Amino acid sequence: MELPVFAALVLIVAGVWSLVVWPQFLRRVMKDPRARDSSGKATKFLTVHVVLVSISMVLGAATALIGIMGLFG
Repeated sequence: MELPVFAALVLIVAGVWSLVVWPQFLRRVMKDPRARDSSGKATKFLTVHVVLVSISMVLGAATALIGIMGLFG
């Protein structure tokens, strides 16, 4: 795969950004009172955000990997 160096670096930075930012967001969501009901079970609020963060991190890792492959491959 051939990418211009600038494009590859943008992909790497965007991927790393996702991998750094989303876990911090999830930590805040897990501390939110809406994340658990009165018996301590996960609510839909938490479930939706866990899915959102999971998908975003997978896409972030894929983006970074594509950038690395474009830079070195």
